[in-house]
This record gives sequence, structure tokens and C-alpha cells, in this order.
Amino acid sequence: MLKRVDRIQIAVPDSASAERTVADVFGAELVRRDTATPIRAKRSTMQAGTSLIELLEPDGAGPVQDFVSKWESGLFGVGFSVDDTDAAAHQLEKSDVRFEQVNGQLYLDPGATLGMRTVIGTRHERAPVGAIKWVYEVINVIGDWRSAADRYARIFALDASKFSPIESKDFGYTGTLTLFDPPERLDRIEIAQITDPNLAMGRFQKRRGDSLYMFFVETDDVSAIENRLKARGARFAAHRRDEAGLAELFIHPSAFLGVLIGVSRTEHAWTWSGDPERARRAAMQRAPKR
Repeated sequence: MLKRVDRIQIAVPDSASAERTVADVFGAELVRRDTATPIRAKRSTMQAGTSLIELLEPDGAGPVQDFVSKWESGLFGVGFSVDDTDAAAHQLEKSDVRFEQVNGQLYLDPGATLGMRTVIGTRHERAPVGAIKWVYEVINVIGDWRSAADRYARIFALDASKFSPIESKDFGYTGTLTLFDPPERLDRIEIAQITDPNLAMGRFQKRRGDSLYMFFVETDDVSAIENRLKARGARFAAHRRDEAGLAELFIHPSAFLGVLIGVSRTEHAWTWSGDPERARRAAMQRAPKR
């Protein structure tokens, strides 16, 4: 059922300044300003690559105000796209998932998705803008990754045989990647269960419980994002380099509206997504010729 990680929702106290941050870091462009009534928010929708980033400012009492009051700003929700929202609605009803349908979008009951607020809409192909290609992953930290994987496979009609196991001693978690359409695309939910509560991800889950932790974007030029961050004096960590140069970096939450973001070079994420040879070939093709 799910085709793309279509949009990211970020709760903010001031959407005007948030718009400037997203434009400066990703070269994003404003698409529209409107309201999202189911979550009581003033919404600024910006496009980065082919994906959308929705900046949600509280518009009265409701979920966004509750989030901002507690955390100030941060990753609020995720939007997935499908080919047919009516078919998606039928699938959700069949799975006993409650939702509210507004302006062609399905806002899922928060209790259905283990701390991952979710909206589903129709897939639209967009011409890319800015410095990235698209968002391809959200990470959902949970208490039991197997149970979560079974649930998401069922309610989102995903093929579990396409999922790819993942484990990181460096970041202290284990889980699975619920790949929607491999090998064509990397789009997925990463379901992460903590194995080391003393590391950053573990500390985050201890504070917030089952929740969205971060998201990943893909770009042809990670160094260009690095330069944008340096120009802002923003905090980040260059994580991986190879023969083709900078392959991955992490944007610190202080640099992007309270959200941790991973940036990976095109094809590099296949290193941990079930096809490391594909990532190696891509790096060799990009490496400077001698």
C-alpha cells in the first residue's frame, strides 16, 4: 500500500523563522500556507527535493500545541503516499484502524502507530527543488520491533519478505527496515528497538517512549549540505567518508528545529539496507579518476 515517505511534519512555535531554516539548510521552497484542522495547526508546506516538509504552528488547543508546550519543537509526524486513498481507507478499516479523512488525506488515530503520528495521501510526482533528492526514511523507536513490524505489515499492507534486518552497536539498537519498494527505492520506516539505553537513541526513548526519532534524506552532494551548515554556524557531524568523498552526515537537532536528520549520498544507504555491493559500485563510479 505505501509507496513513498512523502512528507515530514515538524511542530514549531514560530513557522516564519522555521521556514528560513528549512530554506537555508535544504534549499527548500515554500509551496503554500494553510491550516491542518485535524491537528489544530497553522501549516507552512515547503518542498525539498521531491518531498514536502510541513511546519506546524499551534492554532489553538490540540495535538500540536501539546507537543510544542512539552518539547518546544521537533519531529511531530510523517506522511506516506499511496496510489489510491480509497483503497488505503478500506485497508485501514479492515485492520480496525480509525482515521479522519480531510481534504483527501487520512489522519490516522495516534494509537494505531506506536508513537508515529501518520497521515496518508495520494502520490504525486514532483519536479525536485533545492539541495536534496527526497526524504526516504523515518525512524520509529519502540519497545518491541517484531511486534511493530508485524503490525505495520498488516495495517499498511506491506510485504514483510522485503524487509531488511538492521542492527547497530554504535547507536545501540536492533530492528528492521520496512522497505516499501526495493530494489527500486529506499523508502521505509526503520523500526528500532533499543539495546543500549545509555546511548543517544536510548536516552531519547527513555524521555519520550515509543516515538519518531529522526528522518533521513538522500542527496547527490553531501558536501553541499555540509557547506550550507557551515555557513550558518550550525552543528553537525560528518559521519562516513569513502573513495568518493563525504558519504553521510548527521544534522544536530539544534541546527534544524529540534530534529535529528541523517543525510546520505545517493545509493550509499544500501550499505545497511540489504545491498552493500550496490552502494560500493555507486561510490566507485563517483570516485575521482586517477
